[in-house]
Amino acid sequence: MKRNIVIAVVTAAALVGGGTATALAVAGDDDDSTSVTRTDDDRDDRGEDRSDDRDGDDDDGAVRAAAPGDVTAAEAITAALKHTPGTAVSAELDDGSWEVDVLAEGDTWHTVRIAPDSGKVLGAQKDDEDDAAEVRAALKGASVTAEDAAKAAAAAAKGTVVSVDLDDDGGDKGWEAETRASGGDARDWNVDLKTASVTPDRDDD
Repeated sequence: MKRNIVIAVVTAAALVGGGTATALAVAGDDDDSTSVTRTDDDRDDRGEDRSDDRDGDDDDGAVRAAAPGDVTAAEAITAALKHTPGTAVSAELDDGSWEVDVLAEGDTWHTVRIAPDSGKVLGAQKDDEDDAAEVRAALKGASVTAEDAAKAAAAAAKGTVVSVDLDDDGGDKGWEAETRASGGDARDWNVDLKTASVTPDRDDD
């Protein structure tokens, strides 16, 4: 004989892999039953996805907040070379200070840290790099320095240069610069070693 009794059973406190599972069973007839299972893991996954998105936004915001004050990339390079004579190969605004890599005499590398608000030297250290020969070969016959490249990129982009670096790989050797506009938009540029002409990086999205 069929019964028209609806029985609802709620089972809680089942811990599955760190999440709570709640099962709801509904029976209308003896032979018909429906079971629905909802886990907190699903909600946690969606929460983690949203958290990851927010984390990415925070990273972008951190980069924008690290924009230099009164000292430009070119000025930081000048200050670094005054402290450690040689050839500046890169400059990057990192962790609240400019880091300028200088190839000095004797093929020794130095990293000089410059305060972005005052231009003062915060410190310098010798680095164990072994690509001095490649760098000197790439710069042979070049008339555009890292300082020149930084100035050219800033003028072309109408923005702030946050890094300049020598690309000595492949046949298209030159300076690479990254700029940020006042709104925080980043762009990459290539600066010719001989003419200082500035072109957008082909790989820049």
